[in-house]
Amino acid sequence: MHPRILEKLIPELSAGYPGVALVGPRQSGKTTLSRLVFPQHTYVSLESLDWRSRAETDPRGFLDDLGDRAILDEVQRVPGLFSYLQEYMDRGGKHFVLTGSQQFLLMEGIGQSLAGRVAHFELLPLGWSELTGFVERDPWKSVRGVGEGDKPSRTTAEILHRGFYPRIHDKGLSAHRWLDDYVRTYVERDVRSLSQVADLSRFSLLLRLLATQAGSLLNMATLAMQVGASIPTVKRWLGILETSGIVFLLQPHHANFGKRLLKTPKPYFVDPGLLCFLLGIREPAHLVAHPMRGHIFENFVVSEFRKLFLHNGQRAPLYFWRDSHGLEIDLLVEDGAELFPIEIKSTATWRPELESSLRKWLELSERPDATGIVIYDGDSTHGTAAQVRTTPWWKVL
Repeated sequence: MHPRILEKLIPELSAGYPGVALVGPRQSGKTTLSRLVFPQHTYVSLESLDWRSRAETDPRGFLDDLGDRAILDEVQRVPGLFSYLQEYMDRGGKHFVLTGSQQFLLMEGIGQSLAGRVAHFELLPLGWSELTGFVERDPWKSVRGVGEGDKPSRTTAEILHRGFYPRIHDKGLSAHRWLDDYVRTYVERDVRSLSQVADLSRFSLLLRLLATQAGSLLNMATLAMQVGASIPTVKRWLGILETSGIVFLLQPHHANFGKRLLKTPKPYFVDPGLLCFLLGIREPAHLVAHPMRGHIFENFVVSEFRKLFLHNGQRAPLYFWRDSHGLEIDLLVEDGAELFPIEIKSTATWRPELESSLRKWLELSERPDATGIVIYDGDSTHGTAAQVRTTPWWKVL
C-alpha cells in the first residue's frame, strides 16, 4: 500500500467528533485507509446482502451488535440507517466511520441527519506525491512553484496512461484491462442503482464523448445532440458522473478586470488514466502524438492540484479564467483576496512565449507584486527570480 496524506490527518482533524465520513470514487482506497487508521473498529461492508438486510430490518439490533466502534463501508446502501446513527452518536461513547463511493447519497444522508456530528474527508485516487512517497507536500507551496520533487524514471506519457488508481499500482495490473473492467462495473452497477438510467448505452456514449471535451469549455448542446438525448437529461447524467467521482467541473472565476467573462465550466476527469482509456489510447506511445495530448496533460495537472488540497483536508479553491477576447488562464487558485495564476503547457521545451498569457493576465490584474507560474513537461526551472516562473510538473506536484 502506498502512504496516503490523510492517514495522519484524519485522526488529528476528526478528534472530538463521534463520526468520520470518508467519501470518494470507487476504488480510490477508502476501505484500506479506514481500516488502517481505525484498526480497532469493527468492520462491516453494507455491499454484503446479509449485513444490508440486517441493517434494513433491524437497525437498532444491527448497531448494538457492532459495539462502540465500527466502520460502515458503503453506508449509503442503507439510507434509513442515518437517523439511527444520529441517535447513537448523540448518546456519547460511540464512534462510527462511514465510507461511501456514491458521494451524493452519502452526503445527503449526512446533511439531513448527521450534520455537525461527523468530520468529512474526501479521498481520490493516488496523488503523484503519494505514489512517490512524498506525502508532506504543502499545496500552497506548490501553487507558488516551490517544490523539491525528483525527475521520474518513467516518461510523462507512461505516467499519465497508467493513471493513479491504487489497485493498478499495488497489484502491478494492466491499466487498460483494469480500467475496462472499472468502467463496465461503474456503468452497469453503480449508475443503474444510483439513478435508474434506463439507456446505459447512451450513458456510456456520453462518458466517452465527454472525454473529448476534457479541459475545454463544456458544450452541453453538442453533447445532447451527439448522444441523442435532451439537454436536461444530459445535465442529469453529467451530475451523476460528477457526484460519483468520475469527473469534476472547474468553474470560471469572477474576477473580470473590466472585461466580460465567460461563465461556462470546463470538465476534467478525476484520473488521467481513465481519460486515456475513454479516448481509446491503448499504449503510452499513442499518447505522445495524440491530438488531445495537451488537454490530457492539463487534466493531469489540474486534478493533481485538486488532490493536493483535498488530501490535506482543505477545500480546493480552484478556478480558471477566460475573457471574451480569448485570453485564458488554465488554473486560478484563490487564497482570500489573493489570486495565483497557473498556466499549463505540455511541451518539454521552454520558450518565452509560454509565459505570454500569464504576463498579460498579471498586467490586467494591476498588482505589481503578483506572481504566477507556468507548469510544463520540461527538465529545468526558468525565471526563478522573476515575476513569472516556469517549472517542471514533477518539482511541484
